[in-house]
Amino acid sequence: MNRRDALRFSAMTALGLTVPVARVSAQSHPGPVMQALSAYMGAAASRALPAEVVEHAKHHILDTLAAMVSGSELPPGQAALHYLRTHAGTGVATVVGSSTLTGPIDAALVNGVMAHADETDDSHAPSRSHPGCAIVPAALAAGERFGIDGTRFLRAVTLGYDIGPRVTMAMGGATFSYESHKSTHSIAGVFGAAAAAGCAAGLDARQMRWLLDYTAQQSSGIAAWRRDTDHIEKAFVFGGMPARSGVTSALLVHSGWNGVDDVFSGADNFFQAYAPSGDPATLVDKLGERYEITRTDIKKWSVGSPIQGPLDALENLRARRPFEAGEVGRVVVRLAPAVAAVVDNRDIPDICLQHMAAIMLLDQTASFKAAHDKARMKDPAVLRERAKVQLVHDAALAPLLPVRVAIVEVTLNDGTRLVERIEAVRGTPRNPMSRAEVVAKCKDLFGPVLGAQRTANLIEAVLAIETLASLSQLRPLLQRS
Repeated sequence: MNRRDALRFSAMTALGLTVPVARVSAQSHPGPVMQALSAYMGAAASRALPAEVVEHAKHHILDTLAAMVSGSELPPGQAALHYLRTHAGTGVATVVGSSTLTGPIDAALVNGVMAHADETDDSHAPSRSHPGCAIVPAALAAGERFGIDGTRFLRAVTLGYDIGPRVTMAMGGATFSYESHKSTHSIAGVFGAAAAAGCAAGLDARQMRWLLDYTAQQSSGIAAWRRDTDHIEKAFVFGGMPARSGVTSALLVHSGWNGVDDVFSGADNFFQAYAPSGDPATLVDKLGERYEITRTDIKKWSVGSPIQGPLDALENLRARRPFEAGEVGRVVVRLAPAVAAVVDNRDIPDICLQHMAAIMLLDQTASFKAAHDKARMKDPAVLRERAKVQLVHDAALAPLLPVRVAIVEVTLNDGTRLVERIEAVRGTPRNPMSRAEVVAKCKDLFGPVLGAQRTANLIEAVLAIETLASLSQLRPLLQRS
């Protein structure tokens, strides 16, 4: 016990309080999990990635940038840009879909909100998170701040996917998400964003331990976002807040701040506070062998994850036996109860299953525009089709989680019964989208904002991102004139 601790102990004793010796003694050395984790993180900037992982990373970067660009025109994106105009300062970091530069913390916040302004961004089922909307904005902002090249950016993003999802998986994954009131989406996001920003900043292994400490202090988020009807709070919780906080952690440590060497073990550690039943060993399970970016879904449809399977099913049924909306008498969709609750008669079109099923019946597809047309939720034609859709909270599907199995039964007016069971949604690791499909989706999202030529140039640049000498070369392609 040093002199300062002795004085503190005396003062606490005088007040009739006691201080556990463990809390005033010298800090212990990091445990084996933290040592392995921080060593991996500290070496990420110089570690080559397998070719398959690089291809996945390019797809997820492209997909998330498309979410940012398209999100810049949606209400959450507009709210983020308004915040920027009224409060943020100037700097070196790109604000997507605008002509503005700002500081890296504000850029991460605004771009993160844009990235989850709708439901088109990626998702990672085992961790119950949307990694890209926090990680890519953080890596972009920190990458511009520290002048990194395209290869370093790829590695930073990939590291973010490796770390963030593993944190909530270690907390209990889907079980923790469903049984607690905390938001795994923001917790995974903030650790992923911090890891990506720390890699961009070139932090070493010990600095990465401090980065994790400051990130644990900033980890937050409660599931009240489910009551958000305009998607603004949800965009902040999933994307903006964790991206901002992750970049903050990296900048603090890079500026010289130190911290606790192992926030995942010892007195008052992260798991004791958040998930006492968690398993910290999961943090390093197959680290460097299993890349979480390869286990992350890219959505084919710009809607909430639980709606992906039902839309796939309707598309598959129509491909086998074409039918028009007027021929349909009834549609029954079965989802696990916890999954169904997220999308059951919601007020937002892109996370309302009944509405999007009706749109699919009428349009024979579910476009980005249709998924964000809130006025159409009152269209009599849509309401007629929506009345045919029944969502069943099927307890028999719950044991299959985190795989979100969807069963769709369409009964036509002539009595024909069509049934489709989706166990591997298009865009998931078991049924991945091709590069061509990812590019086609991104063209649909980039095009209306950036125009055809800039869209083509941006896609080309991202698919060859390791050739970029500076990440700032993306700026003129991401911003408006």
